[in-house]
Amino acid sequence: MISRKWILSASLLAMTAMPAFADANTEEYVRTNANDVLASLNAPGLTAEERREQFQTYMDEFTNLDAVAKFAIGKYSKRFTPEEMDLYLTTFRNYALVVYEFYFNEYRGRDVKVVGSTDRNARDSIVDTEIVRADGQELEVRWRVLNRGGKYQVVDVALNAEGNLIWLAIEQQAQFLSILDKSNGSVDALIAKIDSMTEELIAERPEEEAS
Repeated sequence: MISRKWILSASLLAMTAMPAFADANTEEYVRTNANDVLASLNAPGLTAEERREQFQTYMDEFTNLDAVAKFAIGKYSKRFTPEEMDLYLTTFRNYALVVYEFYFNEYRGRDVKVVGSTDRNARDSIVDTEIVRADGQELEVRWRVLNRGGKYQVVDVALNAEGNLIWLAIEQQAQFLSILDKSNGSVDALIAKIDSMTEELIAERPEEEAS
């Protein structure tokens, strides 16, 4: 199995509950789109590659991957040249889509149930969901959603990995900043590492799903 050192950290990263509830529109946005995403991984009559393309299309619409990518490199987002940023954003998008597919694949075709939500502020909410597999095992997933003038987009996802609730964008930022700090801000070093992690996850795909 792939090493998960890059995605596991202390449970302190889990956000604490807050008293205000997110609005019903935010919850419905997550419920509808998350179900569409999982359904795309089990779409009948499609090849594995066609299902993957459909999944990626949904995730591109559901999540703001550029915002996540820029968050993940922190202060370096203002230091990259336009060409470097374009290359990084493309590399990150490929990686992020493989990450999401890797973790959601075993829950393909299952229903996403909203179990609660909280507001961090007027435009920033956390929606708590559960995905139940056919064998009854539950996956706890939290979605951080920003509302910009009525347009909703997910900017981070938290998964319960081995008992810890891990926010993926926060984990990615910790690792990416470490790479950039140690390499004097080298975009090439960061991209090489991201490509390596992407290839490792692709190699972990179930044989019947490999393209």
